[in-house]
Amino acid sequence: MLALIWGFSFLFIKVGTQGYAPLQVTLGRMIFGTAVLAAVLIAKRQRLPRGRRTWAHLAVAALFLNALPFSLFAYSELTIPSTLAGICNATSPLWGMALSVVALSEDRPTRRRVAGLGLGFLGVLTVLGAWQGFSGTDPLGTVMALGASLCYPIGWIYVRRTLAGSKDSSLSMSSAQLLLATLQLAVVTPLFTSFPPSFPVVPLLAIVALGALGTGFAFLLQYGLVAEVGPTTAQMVTYFIPVIATTAGVAVLGEHLGWNTPVGALIVLAGAALTQSRPRSPRPRSPRS
Repeated sequence: MLALIWGFSFLFIKVGTQGYAPLQVTLGRMIFGTAVLAAVLIAKRQRLPRGRRTWAHLAVAALFLNALPFSLFAYSELTIPSTLAGICNATSPLWGMALSVVALSEDRPTRRRVAGLGLGFLGVLTVLGAWQGFSGTDPLGTVMALGASLCYPIGWIYVRRTLAGSKDSSLSMSSAQLLLATLQLAVVTPLFTSFPPSFPVVPLLAIVALGALGTGFAFLLQYGLVAEVGPTTAQMVTYFIPVIATTAGVAVLGEHLGWNTPVGALIVLAGAALTQSRPRSPRPRSPRS
């Protein structure tokens, strides 16, 4: 269900930008997503985190995990298909592995993870048709989508290093994070967009679904999934998102799909899987009697 919701999010972004500016789509997404988490927070009688330090770190997390990547994806889909945006999203584990080697001293590169990194970026070049000179794809839109996927590991590494020991619940922290991202976009959006002269219904419904389902409800599902099966198994959702996004873009929006797109996507996912895998430790031998 989580992969289905996040996979369709790229379709919702595409439809939303057909009636509203990218920043307006992102702001609407954050408003409806925050409303869902706020309602659950109130229902469970939990409070938002306290302490200026916590809120300061959450403001940075909100920028890199919500406001910036969501905006970049919305801008990218003005010029690239939703299928390509969904595939670019799958490069997050590759960026994460590359960054963790630099930022986290306990993450050491192994041959398997380096091979996965190289394989993953080979898949990106295949998706973009590098042998054709990247013809048929908008370079700026693609760079923005890849930049959005890079924001996620930056944000998670920052959270890991600054908020790992917090005693507040995941619901409380994520609610505060979405609230801060909403405030950030509420400040920026009026500066770069004008008030829409009309409110097209279908794009507006797409924004509502993007926020309530793709952000609010998806956050609840994600944290519940991590709590139930652990973060490693929960990361498997990353490998299903581009499949759903590609299927939705082709079936619903009628987007063109060349042979290199699914082949490259499979290579990206294989590389991402290698970067996340761990070699099996040898079984201890039983002592001889």
